[in-house]
Amino acid sequence: MTNFLTAAFYKFVGLPDFEQLKAPLLACCEEHDIKGIILLAPEGINSTIAGPAAGVHAVLAHLRRDPRLADLQHKEAWSSRPPFRRMKVRLKREIVTLGVPGLDPNVMAGEYVKPQDWNALISDPDVVLIDTRNHYEVAIGTFAGALNPDIKSFAKLPEWLGVAPALKAVAGKKPKVAMFCTGGIRCEKSTAFLRMQGFDEVYHLEGGILKYLETVPEAQSLWQGQCFVFDERVSVGHGLTPGQHGLCRACRQPLTDDDLASPLFEPGVSCPKCVDHTSKAQKQGAMERQRQWELAKARQQAPVGERLEPTDQV
Repeated sequence: MTNFLTAAFYKFVGLPDFEQLKAPLLACCEEHDIKGIILLAPEGINSTIAGPAAGVHAVLAHLRRDPRLADLQHKEAWSSRPPFRRMKVRLKREIVTLGVPGLDPNVMAGEYVKPQDWNALISDPDVVLIDTRNHYEVAIGTFAGALNPDIKSFAKLPEWLGVAPALKAVAGKKPKVAMFCTGGIRCEKSTAFLRMQGFDEVYHLEGGILKYLETVPEAQSLWQGQCFVFDERVSVGHGLTPGQHGLCRACRQPLTDDDLASPLFEPGVSCPKCVDHTSKAQKQGAMERQRQWELAKARQQAPVGERLEPTDQV
C-alpha cells in the first residue's frame, strides 16, 4: 500500500523574518504527523516532507497563507514506508549552500527547459552538459554524455567550473551550457553563477531529474541508472519508482547489493566506501548510535538525536 505522500518544494524569495517562521511551521507539521526536513533562510525555503496526504496538504496550505509563498510549487511521490523518521525545521544562511556572495537566483538564474524539450537540447553537440550533483549521486545514474565534476559538496562546484576545460572560451565566445540536478534548486544557483562569470547561454532542467523521470517515457529517456534522493527511498527510477539501493547510515552514500553483502558493511557503522575513512572512536560512536536506533525501532520511538541530512533534492 502507498500510504505515505512525499512533497518536495523550494522557493527563492526574501524571508527576512525567517527565524520567526520556524516555531509555527514546526507546530503545524507535528500536529499533522508530518516528518522530514524544512530549511529556512533569508533567501527562501527548501524542503522535503512526508506523511498522510491530508497532513502534507495541510502543511502546504499553512505555507501558502504567507503571501510570499502563495505560488509555492511542489512535487509529489508515494511510498509504502515512511521516507523520514523525524521532523526538523532548520535555520540556515542559505537553503542550498554555494557560498558565493552577491549571487541572486531570482535575478541571475539561467533559462528553464521543460523535461519534454530537454532531450533536444542536450543532443546538440555544441552544448556542454554538466551534472551539478555530488560524486556519490552521479555514481548511480546520470544523463548520457554529462560531465561529472566529481565533487564532495555543492560548494565545491564554483572551483571546478572555473578550471573546467570544456568551459573555456573559443575565439572569444563562451560555450552554451546545460545543467541539471535532482530537483532544480542547485541549478538555480549554478546557472546564476555561470551568468555572473559572463556566460550568456545557460540552461537548466525545469523540475530537475525527478520531473524528467516523472514526465518522459522510459523508451524516450536519455537518463541512465537511478536517481539518488535524500530520504529513505534512497533512489528512484523512471516513473519515480523506488530503486533497489540501500543506504550507509554512517556516510549517507547509496549502496548496491554487492556493497550490502560485503564483509566491510556493518549497519549504521561502515560500508566499503567509508570503512577506511573513519577512526576506531568514530566507529564505536556509530555502533552506539546504531544500538540506540535499534532499541528505539523496537519500541516504535523516534531515535534521540538522529541526524537528518539537509535536503538537496528539490
